Amino acid sequence: MSATPDRPRIAVVLSGRGSTLRALHDAVLAGTVPATLCGVFSDRPTALGVALARERALPIVTREPKTFATREAFDTALAADIAATHPHWVLLAGYMRILTPAFCRQFAGRLLNLHPSLLPLYPGLHTYERALADGQTEHGSTVHFVTAELDGGPRIAQVRLPVMADDTSETLSARVQAAEHKLYPTVARWAALGRLDWNGGQPLLDQQPLTEPIQVTPP
Repeated sequence: MSATPDRPRIAVVLSGRGSTLRALHDAVLAGTVPATLCGVFSDRPTALGVALARERALPIVTREPKTFATREAFDTALAADIAATHPHWVLLAGYMRILTPAFCRQFAGRLLNLHPSLLPLYPGLHTYERALADGQTEHGSTVHFVTAELDGGPRIAQVRLPVMADDTSETLSARVQAAEHKLYPTVARWAALGRLDWNGGQPLLDQQPLTEPIQVTPP
């Protein structure tokens, strides 16, 4: 979708298959998220998400970390690429690199992430396997503001699903990912409508402090 002056601009940063990008872009095309996707950014030029963005004629910028001397140098270049598109919001959608504090500071208050667990449980990787190993009866996903603390920024919204007795990491992840495709566009809609804000580290929805994440009903 081409840029429209009165639409907030959303940048998407990814590393993988692009299923979350697809859900977000579908919501933009449907008008559910009244925004423009101003760019798709990736650290993996061959990622399926990049191919999806190309199919959908979305602006794409890719950079390979191995061509930079340090993690800080890569993040500086990535931040400059994103900033050049003048986004109101930056959404991480399966981005698999840990961001540097400087990057997080540059986009503080408008940088969101989708993490596949009910944070603060299970930050980091392998969340499905860890939840199953611990015998959890619920699992899900969380959208949160990004800070320098890994998966530790203020939570905005969650979706919860029961863990079935016969679940494997594959079956559980498939169900959670399907629910994420409602969760993230829901939060993106709040952002695009100006309902979501950040006040010195305190997330606000409709100008009210979010002390606990909003629970979104799974599809």
